[in-house]
Amino acid sequence: MKKREFIVQDLLSKIYQEEFSAGKLPNQRTLAQTYGVSRFTIQQAIKNLEEIGIVKVVQGSGIFIHEKWVKNPMIFNSLTRTPYDRIRSKMISLNRAAATLDEQQIFQIGPDEEVWTFERVRIVNYKIEQLETSKLPVSLFPELTQEIVEHSIQRYVESCGYRISHYITSYTPITTSTAQSGILLCKRGTPAMQISNRAILEDGRVYEFSNIVAIDYAVTYIRPFDREIHRSRID
Repeated sequence: MKKREFIVQDLLSKIYQEEFSAGKLPNQRTLAQTYGVSRFTIQQAIKNLEEIGIVKVVQGSGIFIHEKWVKNPMIFNSLTRTPYDRIRSKMISLNRAAATLDEQQIFQIGPDEEVWTFERVRIVNYKIEQLETSKLPVSLFPELTQEIVEHSIQRYVESCGYRISHYITSYTPITTSTAQSGILLCKRGTPAMQISNRAILEDGRVYEFSNIVAIDYAVTYIRPFDREIHRSRID
């Protein structure tokens, strides 16, 4: 593990354990001495923490911790740790068709209803890193355009008057197919992560189901240890 990554993870752990009671990190000179690295390495680590929204750097005042991260599990991945201005989506296709049996079950809709299906790539720092196929029920979203697909689906959903509750996400390691490799501009059989997302509104309805194939993917979790669940699994 690179020194910068170690420092990021160590600081995340300390933040989560509320070791910085003043709500801010030590200054960069102190951190460099603590970890035995250069100021540049510390600056890069702090930049990573700032990009994923864990801290805010105020020139002349210090490195402040966002309070909400102390109270919630932290999860970030290759995409969420990258600022929005370095991420771009490009639509490949957008289609509207009668719901299949699987789609009827996922969205709890009838056989006479329709579903949008779109494909898009995510371009991170000018490199194609993700291929996404997503489905949304037409009954919830009568209008879906290329402009919407190439921007934020979450923002679009909430602009329609809905409130997003949570996501159910599963990860499966795969290797890319010939078709996937052609779009992702990588060799056939490249190791990748398949990420399946079920997106749910506050009223319990599934509003989107997506499958993402991601190359160069990494994810980090910081979550509390649930002692009661641990004991129940042993007993």
